[in-house]
Parts: sequence; C-alpha cells; structure tokens
Amino acid sequence: MAVEFDELVERYLAIWNETDPARRRREIDDLFAAEGRYVDPLVVAEGRDAVDATIAAVQDRFPGMTFRAVGPVDGHHQQVRFTWELGPEGVEAPIAGFDVATVDDDGRLTQVLGFLDRVPVA
Repeated sequence: MAVEFDELVERYLAIWNETDPARRRREIDDLFAAEGRYVDPLVVAEGRDAVDATIAAVQDRFPGMTFRAVGPVDGHHQQVRFTWELGPEGVEAPIAGFDVATVDDDGRLTQVLGFLDRVPVA
C-alpha cells in the first residue's frame, strides 16, 4: 500500500486538535494500529486507549492551543518525519518539535516518536 504521507500527517495532527472525545476516539481507532504507540520525552503511551488519554491530557494542559505542521513532510517506505508547532492561532507558537512515525501495511500508525525542540520554561 502506498502511503500518502502529507494526508497521514494532516489526519494525525487533526486528532491532536479534536476536542470532541467521541470523534477523537473514532479517528484514533481509524488511524492507529491496535498496538500503536506514542513516545516523547514526557510520556510512553502504548495502545489506542493510552494515546487517547495522552492527547486529552495535552489538551487539558494547553487549552486553546492547536497543533500545526511546519515545513515539508518527508517520508519513504513506511516511515515519515515532520515538524510541528503547538500554540494559539495567529502568534508564534511557544512549543515546537518534530515526530518520526512508522506505519503498517494498512497505512496505520504503529509508532510515533516525538521530540521537543522548544518548550516554555515552567
């Protein structure tokens, strides 16, 4: 299966921005493999339930902020990397990073590895 990496990243970031819990969960179930995982310096989320809980926690921590892709999406074979920002619309985002993700033969995310490049000082 050929993966459309730009579309994959768009769908993935839309999940992080989806505030309706039922809709977000449907999208997670559709985009992530059953045992899909998300890992960054702050969390290891294994499985769809944990990914959903992680996204909900980030939304609670940063209300009113949205994720957006920055720059080109780069992918080959069954892996993709992309840069993103998290912040309020219309201003410089206080948080930025990049992710590297892998997909299975069905185009579902099996693993997302997140890296934080810019974070606010607490």
